Amino acid sequence: MIDRGIRADTGFTLFADGGGGGQKRIDLSKVVGRGYRKFWECRSRYRVVKGGKASKKSTTAALWFIYHLMKYPQSNLLVVRNVFRSHYYSTFAQLKWAIDKLGVSEYWKATVAPLELKFLPTGQRIIFLGFDDVHKLASTTVDSGYLCWVWIEEAFEIESEADFDKLDLSVPRGEIPPPLFKQTTLTFNPWNEGHWLKKRFFDKKSPNVFTMTTNYKINEFLDKTDIAVFERLKRENPRRYAVAGLGEWGVSEGLIYERWEVAHFDIRALTGNGSPDGWKYKHVFGLDYGYANDPTAFIAMAVNTADKEIYIYDEHYEKRMLNGAIAKMIISKGYAKERIRADAAEPKSNEDLRRLGICRVIPARKGRDSVLNGIARLQEYRMVVHPSCRNTVAELKSYRWKKGGGGEPLNMPEDGSNHLMDAMRYAMEDIIAFRPRPPSDRKAKRRTAEISASDFKGGWG
Repeated sequence: MIDRGIRADTGFTLFADGGGGGQKRIDLSKVVGRGYRKFWECRSRYRVVKGGKASKKSTTAALWFIYHLMKYPQSNLLVVRNVFRSHYYSTFAQLKWAIDKLGVSEYWKATVAPLELKFLPTGQRIIFLGFDDVHKLASTTVDSGYLCWVWIEEAFEIESEADFDKLDLSVPRGEIPPPLFKQTTLTFNPWNEGHWLKKRFFDKKSPNVFTMTTNYKINEFLDKTDIAVFERLKRENPRRYAVAGLGEWGVSEGLIYERWEVAHFDIRALTGNGSPDGWKYKHVFGLDYGYANDPTAFIAMAVNTADKEIYIYDEHYEKRMLNGAIAKMIISKGYAKERIRADAAEPKSNEDLRRLGICRVIPARKGRDSVLNGIARLQEYRMVVHPSCRNTVAELKSYRWKKGGGGEPLNMPEDGSNHLMDAMRYAMEDIIAFRPRPPSDRKAKRRTAEISASDFKGGWG
């Protein structure tokens, strides 16, 4: 027999018949662990959880559903993923794990055809469907009780908000008697801040929506070797760590540049004559032309070839700029005398800029594999972007490898928001021959090359 009570003094506690007439007690506060009390107690219409890897979001959801299905005898659950066949090794396996973890396997029956979990004492069901069969989603029903809960795992895979709306209008539906309640739970890794999930659930508050962000730091079940993986990622790839580790919005899978961060810095203090490391830096500039549909993109960077670091400190990003306006922009920024690498496909524009006072604009190199070589050169560096360069940050977040028909990454970047990314590649051509030397080395070289008055005192024999 299942006792569906919750012991307030011990947290979430489940009592189950342990066989032989005895009972065993399972303290859910120990099984679930810390960090999810608000999630567990939430009764909002939408419960939306984004998080990094190993943040317990899916295991906690699975435990919640199994416990509450046994607590509420008329409840049923629909579990949805973008592709139906992905359930077997993910949500189906996760829910079976939760059943075993709670020690109630004898009360549940798992079948593969159809893919389903059934609670034997009452006949309650967990149904698994995919967005690749929208018609089945819209017509989902249960034999007894109410289909009151929906779990969308890896909700980030649902690219169309319209598809979500179709499901949301279908289940859960109708009047549901208390103490049951309607709730749709969405769990996912937040790979791209441009996804509809962010705008719909996170950017504006609603009394019907509960949101939370989780990460591996609240997972007390990880051991030292698990933690070490995240700490290494934090050191070597801070951008990927922010997404996969901390659950922040971004793009991780397929991202071309991953070793970058946004931070305040003073470019003059960093590279000026008073800086002990100023000799390591070379200032480089890139320009990509646009007009009606694409913006003109200009970028200014300080490149440290010794320590493999790039500091991006200025940008311009504007559509419908004539060459005269581009020249005025560069002059107003104080870069008129700098060498600027510009798109080689616009020789007329380059000549125009030289006539307008931007005398050192030169075309970037074109040729076989110039894009991939330029990307490979930039990937050697850690990038720091000043917060004022908002368009550079936006492009870095979305600049990724193109995918083939089967979803596999291709060896070419997507052609879209890549104008500042192109300008970066052009600018980096000016560091190919740059070999920084500390001031002491340069003084020594000058001393050995100079001829002084003492050299004319004789002894030339």
